Amino acid sequence: MKPPTDRGSLVLGAYVYAVLAFIIVPLVIVIPMSFSQNDYLAFPPTGFTLKWYAEYFDSRQWRAATWLSVQVALLTAVCASLIGTAATYAMVRGRSRLVTLFQILLIGPIIVPHIALAVGLYLFFQTIGLSGTVPGFVLAHTVLTLPFVVFTMAAALGSVDANLEAAAMSCGATRFQAFRFVTLPLVLPSLASGALFAFIISFDEPVVSFFLSGIRQKTLPRRMFEDIEQNLTPVIPAIATLLIVLSIAILLGGHALRSRSKTQSSAG
Repeated sequence: MKPPTDRGSLVLGAYVYAVLAFIIVPLVIVIPMSFSQNDYLAFPPTGFTLKWYAEYFDSRQWRAATWLSVQVALLTAVCASLIGTAATYAMVRGRSRLVTLFQILLIGPIIVPHIALAVGLYLFFQTIGLSGTVPGFVLAHTVLTLPFVVFTMAAALGSVDANLEAAAMSCGATRFQAFRFVTLPLVLPSLASGALFAFIISFDEPVVSFFLSGIRQKTLPRRMFEDIEQNLTPVIPAIATLLIVLSIAILLGGHALRSRSKTQSSAG
């Protein structure tokens, strides 16, 4: 005989499916609207056309905003990966009494509302002349994405035996050499995953970018917000669909890297 169904499990399962539906339904609505023949947003869409995608790729303003977002996201991924790896290594391997304070400072951008952080960065960057510049965007986005790299690398470095580095140093290697030739190859897939997360978050970041954008330097999310206010057409769902596809592709790439690393570790 099968045991009676637990009511709590049913409620939990229903809650999980409800959350998944809440996340997926907007995607189901947005994607079809990007192929609509109407000049306005409507669901269900009428007809099928790719002209909104063509309008996006043919627009010099949309291409400029996309290229700026790509530049900022790539530089942010590099900076966040380097800083996040060094900071995480100091926390995991270090013995300072200030580790707890250091951790709080690193995860601060997640706790502090983005609107408050955006206002603070805007006022500060206006003073030093970085508002509306690529370095300003990169610095701001690095602050936002750093916690995600730290979380990823903390889990990876925590699983690496510190005795491996100690053995390398006992053979004459410096600490940096021990990290480079022993630890780094083991955590490289996690580092790549953290960089991918940083890229996605930077590329899609709307709030801070809205405050830091200038008249000429506008990221893709800022340009989308302006178009929503002034000229809402199915170009916006088309761009949103492309962003969804890009995010899914990057996440699948990160998953493939982790799976490959696990396979190689098991084979070794």
